Parts: sequence; structure tokens; C-alpha cells
Amino acid sequence: MNWGQWLLVSILLSSFIPGIIIFGLPEKKHRLRTVLNICGSIAKIALVLTMDIGVYFGHIFEIRLSIVPGVELLLNGDPLSALFATLSSVLWLLTTVYAVGYLEGSPNRSHFFGYFSLCVTVTIGIALAGNLVTFLLFYEMLTLTTYPLVIHRGTEKSLRAGRNYLIYAIGGGAVFLFGVVSLQTIVGPVDFTASGFSSSFVDTHATILILIFILLIIGVGVKAALVPLHGWLPQAMVAPAPVSALLHAVAVVKAGAFGIIRIVLDVYGAQNLLFLGVLPLLGGVAAITILYGSVRALQQDDLKRRLAFSTISQVSYIALGMSLVDQPLAVIGGLVHLVHQGLMKITLFFCAGNLAETLGIHRISEMDGVARRMPFTMAAFTVGALGMIGIPPTVGFVSKWYLGLGGLAAGNWWVVAVLAVSSLLNACYFLPILTRAWFGKQQELWPDEQYTGRFETRLMLLIPPLITAFIVIAAGVVANAQISPLAWVRFIVRGYTL
Repeated sequence: MNWGQWLLVSILLSSFIPGIIIFGLPEKKHRLRTVLNICGSIAKIALVLTMDIGVYFGHIFEIRLSIVPGVELLLNGDPLSALFATLSSVLWLLTTVYAVGYLEGSPNRSHFFGYFSLCVTVTIGIALAGNLVTFLLFYEMLTLTTYPLVIHRGTEKSLRAGRNYLIYAIGGGAVFLFGVVSLQTIVGPVDFTASGFSSSFVDTHATILILIFILLIIGVGVKAALVPLHGWLPQAMVAPAPVSALLHAVAVVKAGAFGIIRIVLDVYGAQNLLFLGVLPLLGGVAAITILYGSVRALQQDDLKRRLAFSTISQVSYIALGMSLVDQPLAVIGGLVHLVHQGLMKITLFFCAGNLAETLGIHRISEMDGVARRMPFTMAAFTVGALGMIGIPPTVGFVSKWYLGLGGLAAGNWWVVAVLAVSSLLNACYFLPILTRAWFGKQQELWPDEQYTGRFETRLMLLIPPLITAFIVIAAGVVANAQISPLAWVRFIVRGYTL
């Protein structure tokens, strides 16, 4: 193998090997477990950034492994995979630091961090998948590695949420498998390419290709929490806060959204989808999901459930951008929201975890005056919430701005209307939280206040949301700079004919 192939393998092994070692560690070896986690995270970031530099300068990263005739496993480092891999590796490091602090003194930490590392390995595998079969393999493995994290607490409620998650995920996986096999039967091996499969198949198999597209979107739509395939996500909020952050910002939901991007851009291709006429269907589902998630978020008093329904809404901005695939501005908005939503949502879940772990606060009705007790946590939460609403100069504004411009360029005023109504609903379910926290009458006794340290909470819980909140603002301020996520997304879009 050449150095580029070794680099792809090393990116996967940087979390896989620590995960396997951690499974065998006794619970009391907490320092060694932490060192393995942190070193693996830092090594993965360094390796992914090396790949990013190579991708930018046109280096080819590819590994092919033939299984049976016509079926290959393919790992490939392209600009789109680099975007998702970078997001996942950076947020994994921050989530690892947070999880170490959050689970201090908890049982079964070796079990937790072992699966935690395997989950990130599989997520990076999804990012690096170069064809539909490889994507399918890692996509199904993601279900197996995240299920133990969802049920980590071992309570009846968490076990019930885990069973529900399995039902949705396995059902969606079966539909996705059927779609992959059906498509490969018609068009042959499906490598991810900028133009999708040959347009000659569209002329002769239009109807069946439309049905397969629907099957594939359903398959990834389960993890992307598209309505009506979203039911597992709010229930999964019984998991610990680091798992919630992982599900929403790094792994499961993002894997589904990334799958939608791959199917639209690299499996079917823009021109084929425009000819088939299925994009309005995707746009309609995305719009319904955006509005439905926001309305349901308004009805939740449990903070994590409100954030879960917010995710259901916000992730569908990505699908909305893909439904306007003939408009580069909309595609840019959808792709960059893959990163921006992850940064904002992981900030919010970190802060929700701080409130729960430090003060025992789980409900919004318990948050009166909490900002005076935990000002840094609530400052980070405020930044994330304002970003979700779309207030400049946060990254949320950048995403919505490009999606709106793309909708106007396509002559689709309904897209702008959906974004405007969604932003209004975002304000309706986030601003009351901020008002209550900053201006409400401070309680004398919180539900379960136990922390008595020097800072408002343990530093390993406080530092990660402060870092992500800073990035939410900084990446918005320097959006037009060459170091921003937006600049990389523009680099990606230039590789497609839209």
C-alpha cells in the first residue's frame, strides 16, 4: 500500500484500537482509559487534517478490496468525505473530554468508552465510504455500536428506548439494503461520482429508479429523523448527555443526513434527479419535517426532548438544500449546515448535560435564574440557541442565508417562507428558555445540587461547550475566510456540475 492508503487505514485504526483495548481495561484504570481516549482523538484529528491537505491539493486517497465479483469495498478520501470526517473527529475529541468528566465515578465506563470509540470508527467509515456497498456496511454497523450507548443506564426506560431505536434502525436498514441491491442490479456497481450513474439508465428505467430513490431516502431518513421516521429520536434522550451529543451532532443523525447528500449528489446526480422529477418530493418532506419538529419542540418542558425535536427540524435543512440541487447556493447552504448544526447542537446538549449533572435540572420550568448560578454554561447555551434561530453573526445565520438565496434563485418562494416560519418557531421555543434562565427569580435550592467546587461545574464539563460556542461565533464571523467551513463547502461544490 502507498502512504495515502495507509493514511485511510490509520484514520480508522486511531479510534478502533483504543476502543478494543478499553474494553479489556478494569474499571479502576480510569487514567489509562482517559489517556487512550484523548490520544486516539488527537491522533485522529492529526491524520484527518493530513488527509484534508492532500485532498485540497488533489492527492488521490483510495483503497479497493474485492469481495466477490461485482462487489468491492472502497474507501475514498474526497472533499465531501473530508468535511464529514473533520467534523466527526473534532467533535469526538470534545465529546470525549466531556464524557470523561460527565461519567466520573459512574459504573461500566470501560464498556461505555469502548463502544464510544467503535461508534466514531464506524462514523468515520461512513465518511470515507467510496461506494454504496461500503456505505451500507458501515451504516448498518452504526446501529450495532450505538445501541449499547443508548441503553447504557440499564433502566427500563432506557431499555425501552433502545428497543424502539433498534426497530426503527433495523427496519430502515432493511429498506436501504433492498434499495442498494435493486439499484446495483440495474446500473451495476455504484461508486460515488460527481455525476452519479449514467443517464442512459434514466431513459430506460425511469419508474423503477424513482422507486429506488424513495427506498434509499427512507433507509437513511430513519437516522436523519425525517417525518414520519423520527419517533426513535426523542425517546433516545434517556441516554447520558455525551451520548445525546454523539447521536445529534457527530454520529447517527448526521450519518443519515450525510447519506441523503451522497444519494443526491454522488449516486443519482443532479441531472438524473431533475429528469426523474423526484426532488420536489424530497423538498416537501424536508419542509414538513422542519415545521413539525419546531411545533413539537414548543410543546416540550423536558429540555433534552425540546432539543431533540429541534434536531428533527434543523437537520432537515440539509435535505431541503439537497432538494434544490440545481441551485449551487442552496447546496452550499445544505452542506455547510451539516457542520454548523453539529456545532450548535453539541453546544446545547453539553449545556443541558451540565445543568442535569450539576444541579439536577432536566425541565425548562426548573431553570428560573439558573444563569446566575451557571453563567458560563448559560452563555454557551445562549450562543447555541441564537445560532439555531439564525441571529448573525452565528453560523446558523450563514446556513439560512445561503438556503434562502438558493430558494430565491430557483424561484421557490415557499423555501424562504419555510425558513422564515421555522426561524420564528425557533425563537418561540428558545427565547423563553433564555428569558427564564437570565431574568427569572433564582431558586434557593436546585433539584439535586451536589457540586461544590471552585467553578460552576467540573472543568471537563465546562470547557467543551465554551469551545464549541466560540466556534459557533468565530466560524460565522470569518465565514468568507479561507479557513472557514463555508470555504471548504464552496470547494466541494465546485467539483459538481449543478
